[in-house]
Amino acid sequence: MASRGSLFDLRWIIVLLFGVYGVVLLVLGLGFETEEDRVKTGGFNVNLWVGVGMLVFTALMATWALVRPLRIPDEAK
Repeated sequence: MASRGSLFDLRWIIVLLFGVYGVVLLVLGLGFETEEDRVKTGGFNVNLWVGVGMLVFTALMATWALVRPLRIPDEAK
């Protein structure tokens, strides 16, 4: 069970937001990319690569939050 301090850990909020936006951009890049979009970006599938980057960042943040959980000093309890 998560401790009370880790419930409000900002890293998990960042993981959630970046994860959702990363998945949305990845889906848009894979399934809804048009030739007009590619012309605008110089042949670069922006949604796909930004989505992948956001998911990599999400994985790194989640790993950090799991490996180094938030610790509350005893005086604060």
